[in-house]
Amino acid sequence: MAELDTSKGGGHGKGKKKKGKKMSTRVDLTPMVDLGFLLVTFFMLTTTFSKPQTMEINLPVKADNPKEQADAPAVKASKTMTILLGETNKVFWYKGMATEDPEVKITNFSEAGIRKDLLEQNQMIKDMVVLIKPTDKSTYKNMVDILDEMNICNIKRFALVDADPKDMDLIKNK
Repeated sequence: MAELDTSKGGGHGKGKKKKGKKMSTRVDLTPMVDLGFLLVTFFMLTTTFSKPQTMEINLPVKADNPKEQADAPAVKASKTMTILLGETNKVFWYKGMATEDPEVKITNFSEAGIRKDLLEQNQMIKDMVVLIKPTDKSTYKNMVDILDEMNICNIKRFALVDADPKDMDLIKNK
């Protein structure tokens, strides 16, 4: 049983008038401790933990046989859109392949930027595949932002690919 003693002691100092003996007052802390444990138990049982919010990414299955991997369907260049993530939140994109000397357009991560372009291209090109190529000067935030844009624009087919020197030549002069 928890108690708090509030008595002041004897009070037998020299030269002081002797007072009458006081009754000691005691405060029983047991109900307060019980209430504390009851509250802790209540919050432990009623709390729900936050669920992690992650984006599900399905990676392609690597074929065991190299011949099966060679037979995998190739994507037509006319159905591809390449996005290059540059420095200072710049986004470069073009349709087709880098070897065809495409027209490179510059945009940003705003709603009127890459999102608008993705929605337009997704309507124009059926079964579009987006190749996302982060450069060495892009940031992790840029990568997360472009993956969010893929989710917002409901683009199901996209791949993360390393930027090659031809891509770097395309954005070097921009």
